[in-house]
Amino acid sequence: MPLPYYVSPEQMMQDKAEYAKKGIAKGRSIIAIEYVNGILLVAENPSASLYKISEIYDSIAFAGAGKYSEFENLRKAGIRHADLKGFMYSREDVTARSLANGYSQSVGTIFSQEQKPLEVEILVVQVGHNGHANEMYRISFDGSIIDERTFAVIGGKAEAIQALLKEKGLTKPPDLREALSLCIASLEQIGSQKLSLESLEVAVLDRTREGRRFRRLSAADTKQLLAT
Repeated sequence: MPLPYYVSPEQMMQDKAEYAKKGIAKGRSIIAIEYVNGILLVAENPSASLYKISEIYDSIAFAGAGKYSEFENLRKAGIRHADLKGFMYSREDVTARSLANGYSQSVGTIFSQEQKPLEVEILVVQVGHNGHANEMYRISFDGSIIDERTFAVIGGKAEAIQALLKEKGLTKPPDLREALSLCIASLEQIGSQKLSLESLEVAVLDRTREGRRFRRLSAADTKQLLAT
């Protein structure tokens, strides 16, 4: 009788991590950066219908990199959770922190208990208002959660873009035009190619807006903003 094949827990986790990283590495990068009136999100995304950046709740946005079907399921689950919590309690009880913690637990459970991990990395961001600071959380494929400041990057070339943005030494939030130019320049420099505005997905969480603070910027909006 042949002996059962044995893999140590450490090796199994390492293999899962490598598998997830390879999947995420295929995904194009997404940048979230604080600007004067909120948070700007920019993704390299040639698709006009498959969004990588979406609204979750009044002042909360979600972005996913990696396998689209997997982070899309996470997005939908987040919306359901936010809607239910806002309905049962109050809209103020729905926060990026609580959503990020929920995502961290779900993704981490799948990583540790399922044979196949999720090939995703996600961002949950909330624009601050009434004196509250912005919040940006990055959740990795293993459920680890990182509280980011100033900017956050996910996707295949995240580390290189993070290093590039750190070199800029941002000491205060730029205006929207400057933040957008910085994101586009960083994506182009790391990708070594010029990006068309049509290949970018751009959205903002604008604290000056009443009610829902999420707004998408079309290619025409982006062009106009860069020209001002």
